[in-house]
Amino acid sequence: MTTTERAGTATARLAPAHERGTPGFRRLGAALWLSGMATFVLVYSVQGLLPGLSAEFGVGSSMASLALSATTGTLALAVLPLSAVTESWGRTRVMTWALGASAVLALLAPFAPSFGALVAVRALQGITLAALPALSMAHLTHEVTARHLGGAVGLLIAGNTLGGLSGRLIAAWVAEAGGWRAGLAAVGAVSVLATVAFRFLLPEPTAPTPQRTRLRELGGPLRRHLADPGLLCLFGMAFLLMGAFVTVYNYLGFRLLAPPFSLPGTLVGLVFLGYLAGSWASTRAGLLGDRFGRRPVLWVATLLALAGAWVTLPDVLGSVLAGLLLVTVGFFGAHSVASSWVGRRSVLLPGAVPAQASSLYLVGYYAGSSAGGAVGGIAYDQAGWFGVVCYVSALLAGALVLALALRRIPAPA
Repeated sequence: MTTTERAGTATARLAPAHERGTPGFRRLGAALWLSGMATFVLVYSVQGLLPGLSAEFGVGSSMASLALSATTGTLALAVLPLSAVTESWGRTRVMTWALGASAVLALLAPFAPSFGALVAVRALQGITLAALPALSMAHLTHEVTARHLGGAVGLLIAGNTLGGLSGRLIAAWVAEAGGWRAGLAAVGAVSVLATVAFRFLLPEPTAPTPQRTRLRELGGPLRRHLADPGLLCLFGMAFLLMGAFVTVYNYLGFRLLAPPFSLPGTLVGLVFLGYLAGSWASTRAGLLGDRFGRRPVLWVATLLALAGAWVTLPDVLGSVLAGLLLVTVGFFGAHSVASSWVGRRSVLLPGAVPAQASSLYLVGYYAGSSAGGAVGGIAYDQAGWFGVVCYVSALLAGALVLALALRRIPAPA
């Protein structure tokens, strides 16, 4: 048995220390809520700036989306090796350094002299953030009791949701007054504050630090994860759900700025308030999954997102906003259940490493954001919003097929 396998098996047998309602649980939840918020502030703050970047640098909508896809693409490539190797350095230490380095890069991004330089800085941010999401999920898996894990992961994702909302709103509102550089500078300042608060709140870990992991030792657990049909379905769902979700939010701004809506940029930025519904949905879905079972909650949430995509199709602002709300609630509900399911299934799978399983889920998640969002730009350029709806529907239909397939896959012994 390799060092990685021994570490994964040992930590899986430990009883997590934090019960719901205890001071440790509250501090841990608040700290990881902040880490999720800071991650999504840093990654998705440019989403509301894409029309402005397109206009200033003279690039099309699909090219402008590289400012986002560069970050999520490098994050997807680096998340597995970095999270596996850095876990043995201490999860709390690595998460703090990852947030701090990303915040520094966020402060440098406003000084980018060209669109290419901005994309390069954003790509570096993806690398510095790569270890953070997987380590956050793995930290919860080891530190929280199993019966409360779904709700704890829902809280983490609620932080993601609020971070996605606040990053987009702050950047868009400040950019409306002072340009995109001022918008990104404000995001950098917020991320620095979140990093300081995260480190202050995070309690000392109760689980021991895993043994040192070498890259060549990843092969055995990796094969076990990829051989498990349940985990494969969940990884595939991460790719498809995130590709659909990012596509909707990437290009809705372009649609609302153009006729027949012709809304001002300040009002277009308000569409990201729909993320508040996602924050509620992620927490609620995690609790409902703990209570009623993950399968039915996952099916309903995916269907809700699929229906919402078609509600956005008419050129009626009320319909667009209602559909966006349904897509947001459905996506975050499904993502909350699927991500917590990965943690629980990997703990039960012999020879699995929960941190690596969470990393593989995030590979699919951020690859969907990068590749799925970029292809969505082609659909928008070629067929307008109808093309986007058809493309998003195809992705969500695939996610629903995988969700239904999970009912025939038993849990590991």
